[in-house]
Amino acid sequence: MPDQPDVKPAPKSEETRRRILGAALKLFQERGFDAATMRDIATEARMATGAAYYYFPSKDAIVMEFYRRSSVEMQPQLEAALEQGGGLEQRLAALIRVKWAHFGPHRGVLRALLRNGADPAYPLSPFSPETREIRAVDIEWFRQSLADCGARIPKDLAPHLPDFLWFFQMGAIYFWVIDESPGQANSDRLLAIATKSLIALIRISALPLMRPVRKTALEVFQIVKGTAA
Repeated sequence: MPDQPDVKPAPKSEETRRRILGAALKLFQERGFDAATMRDIATEARMATGAAYYYFPSKDAIVMEFYRRSSVEMQPQLEAALEQGGGLEQRLAALIRVKWAHFGPHRGVLRALLRNGADPAYPLSPFSPETREIRAVDIEWFRQSLADCGARIPKDLAPHLPDFLWFFQMGAIYFWVIDESPGQANSDRLLAIATKSLIALIRISALPLMRPVRKTALEVFQIVKGTAA
């Protein structure tokens, strides 16, 4: 299991922190991230505004707590998903479905954060320096998914593939967040098609004649990765 971000506060403050976090997530989902204020959150949590600021200096800090807690809470489910075995296609889909299941109750919160989510300069973006630690833990699961996966992976592609799979996951999560089909059924269909297509491309990339194409693709990916991260 990858190293996990440490989010364990002093026991006496845990209940209060959870109450503030729960109130904030409720308001972010109902009103949007920008519209909800720290005063509103404190009122929803039945406490003084100053007390809320004592635990969280800003709304950004509350969201970061949400990210960190989610990362820690999902670790057992991610581990179980890989223990089910299967090829890379099944493993990749299973890891993504763990995220969908975990964030399902807070899908509206993620949608409220989309406005600036793609900007790496925005601290709450999954691509920002502030979320690097959480991102690294997540990428490690994709690295583990490649072990004994049954797919032939070219040596030059192998070091970059975990990052690429993580970017693939972010696209799947983005589509799921904005998917208004009943029960996000379109997301399920898209994930099945996209994972199958991706694994086919990885297999094709291992062919000798694909080496020049693979080299170019890796150069493009490293540029995109450097810009995003």
